[in-house]
Amino acid sequence: MRLVVGLGNPGKDYAGHRHNIGFMALDAIARAHGLGPFRAKFQGEIADGRIGDHRVLTLRPLTYMNESGRSVAQALAFYKIEPEDVVVLHDEIDLAAGKMRVKRGGGHAGHNGLRDIHAYIGADYARVRFGIGHPGDKEKVKSHVLRDFAKVDKVWLDPMLDEVGRAFPLLLDGDDGGFMNRIALAIAPMKPKPEKKDKTASSAAAADDPSDGV
Repeated sequence: MRLVVGLGNPGKDYAGHRHNIGFMALDAIARAHGLGPFRAKFQGEIADGRIGDHRVLTLRPLTYMNESGRSVAQALAFYKIEPEDVVVLHDEIDLAAGKMRVKRGGGHAGHNGLRDIHAYIGADYARVRFGIGHPGDKEKVKSHVLRDFAKVDKVWLDPMLDEVGRAFPLLLDGDDGGFMNRIALAIAPMKPKPEKKDKTASSAAAADDPSDGV
């Protein structure tokens, strides 16, 4: 069994915050694969089912971000899941808004939710890091993450979350590159095709321009 954890803070007051993008991504995955309904367990909410060839338990800890590790550890112990079979979805201020990266193992980079998970299960789990951008001033980080996404963010946020749900089987299969590529393509802006210049018309316009040569 694989455990997929979305990080965030519980309650409607936090629902739209940048810090809650892990909850948002988990909900998108559950919708895309018909998991649910969520039910209370492990100091959080869980839903299980199959994603591709994998049996999956999804977990939304309701312990608040800074104490996420307790909920994760309880789920691992109950189902005898190894840390390397855990995927954590979380916000990342050191990535530009709209960027997404997969990381396996390594440090927590100061993220309080990951810090607590590290304390309970170690570092040998996968993370899906969703960029929310940095406010540019260390003193503004807390207010930045604990604030709703701006309306302009919806341009990339909704398509990204939808594609995370659809493409998640690739990540579970170990195709991190394929998964990240699918997300990048889903939110890439449409590039306008360059207009073809009509050389004949341009020449004629230049010849008729009364200011030419003045």
